[in-house]
Amino acid sequence: MSVSYWQRRRAQRLDADYVVVGAGIVGAYAAMCLAETGADVVLTDARHPAAGASGRNAGFLLSGLVAYYHDAIAQYGHATARAAWQLSVETRERAFALAEAFGVEHARCGSLLLAVRDEEAQALEQAARAMQADGFAAEFTPRDPLGRGFVAALHKPDDGVIDPVALVQALVAHGGAQGVFDNEVWALEAHAGGVLVRGARYEIHARGALLALNAYAPLLVPELWAVVRPVRAQMFVSAPLPERILDTAGYANDGYEYFRQSADGRFLMGGGRRRFKAEEVGWEDRTTPQVQAVLADFLQRYFPEVAHAPVEQRWSGTMGFTPDGLPVVGRVPSIPNAVFAVGFNGHGMGLGLKTAERAVAHLLHNAPLEWLDVNRLSGTTPTKAQGASA
Repeated sequence: MSVSYWQRRRAQRLDADYVVVGAGIVGAYAAMCLAETGADVVLTDARHPAAGASGRNAGFLLSGLVAYYHDAIAQYGHATARAAWQLSVETRERAFALAEAFGVEHARCGSLLLAVRDEEAQALEQAARAMQADGFAAEFTPRDPLGRGFVAALHKPDDGVIDPVALVQALVAHGGAQGVFDNEVWALEAHAGGVLVRGARYEIHARGALLALNAYAPLLVPELWAVVRPVRAQMFVSAPLPERILDTAGYANDGYEYFRQSADGRFLMGGGRRRFKAEEVGWEDRTTPQVQAVLADFLQRYFPEVAHAPVEQRWSGTMGFTPDGLPVVGRVPSIPNAVFAVGFNGHGMGLGLKTAERAVAHLLHNAPLEWLDVNRLSGTTPTKAQGASA
């Protein structure tokens, strides 16, 4: 964004040891981790906590990545795939522990990856075998455990669901950082051995900064245009149903459709972008008739009793996608005291917490990032990385 002289001169100064930009799940938890060291931490956001993708998802706590496990092994190598999967397991368990501590609504209800085609069923069976071989809980069944016309299923019994907004709000309330919201950040600069974060309401001077802006990161750090791109997700929720019809988190059609029933009986349905990938790119916050129609057709086929329930709300959210489907952490070019953690590919709830821990350790101690290092995309710096494909 750009700001005028009149706007800039009205910003108030704040001083801190560290500033975290972005109050979603990653930023809120990173701020808590920094505050736990005894540091003075400011957490700032253009809007309010969980205003972005962290508050616009289905609230799934799932192990895994976008790719099935055997495909991840083929794409990233066995060691990286296993490490990434383990990070997702650790993130899930940390999220459940935080939910217990803060009294946030959650349930370890398991998850089902459901096939809608024979070839998808074969992929689920391969994934289950690969997961079992590496000690990850997975059960394949060559039939539909829901009795709704799916072809097969992969059951992950330790997964679950959570209220994502309540979790982020709890992290902000109990994390020990000073919250400064409604403060759109328009510049990040090296300053006096530290960093200067210029915002619409506050200019924050700090020793170091952590950027947790996900898809919005390139708007502040242009070098990240080649590293993360915005992709829109769409959802809707029904009015409460008269009975429970689903007690698990469901994924189908290679993960392009996902669904669950909330504790109060509402049915959440998301996805639908597979046929509209080119259109579902960018930051525009709106739903579209064509994607919403795909979701409605899915319900009509597999959950017809939901298809006739009133829709209470429709919404969209902006995800950050990387060229290779893994999140990235690194230092901002020319600002060594600033670290970013972005690009969760629609799995921020499943990967965010432990990625935030790695980013904090890198900021404080220059701890190695291993497979999370952004330089894996180029071998040198973010500016050399290739642009993302579909």
